[in-house]
Amino acid sequence: MIPAPILTVRLRLKFKFLDSKKAGDEMVKEIGRKLIAQNKSARHDYFIEDVWECGIMLTGTEVKSLRAGRASIIDGFAMMNHGELWLSNVHIPEYTEGTWNNHTPRRDRKLLMHKKEIDKIAGIIKQGGLTLVPLSLYFKDGKAKVELALGKGKKAYDKRNDLKEKEANREMTRALSRRTSGKNQS
Repeated sequence: MIPAPILTVRLRLKFKFLDSKKAGDEMVKEIGRKLIAQNKSARHDYFIEDVWECGIMLTGTEVKSLRAGRASIIDGFAMMNHGELWLSNVHIPEYTEGTWNNHTPRRDRKLLMHKKEIDKIAGIIKQGGLTLVPLSLYFKDGKAKVELALGKGKKAYDKRNDLKEKEANREMTRALSRRTSGKNQS
C-alpha cells in the first residue's frame, strides 16, 4: 500500500498535462485591441447618450476579411428583431481567397449581448427618437467586437454649433501654447 502523500505526487506527475490546461482556458492569439473600422461621422450626426460593447456573430470568411482590415460601418445601424439585436448595412467585403462558400457583403449580422442589456435597450428604443449606431468595429483578445451607441439625431444648427465650439477650443489651445512658448503674435 502506497501512502497518500506519495500517491498524490505520483498522480500529479503522471497527469501533469491535465493541470497545464484547465477547462475554459483557450489559447489567445491576439492580446489587446486592434481597430478595424471607425464611424467618425456618427459622433458628428448624433448626440451619443450611451455606449455598449457587444460581440458579433460572423462566418469564417468574414473574420478573415476583417483580419485583413477591410470593413465599412458608415451606413450601419442596429435594430431589434424578435428580442434580438441585429447589425444591418455594414459592409464587410468578400474574402479574396474565399471559394463558393464566401459571404454576402451587406448581410444582417446578429449582435451578442446579455439578455438584460438587450431588454434595457429595447425599452429605451421603444420611447422613440433614438437610434443604435455602430461607432467602431475591432478585435479584442482575438474576438470581433462592435462598439454600439445610442444616439439622438442632430439638427443642422446643432452641427454648426458643435463646429463653432471645436474651432473656439482650437483657438484657445493655440493661444495658450503660443503664450507658454513665448511667441507673441505680430
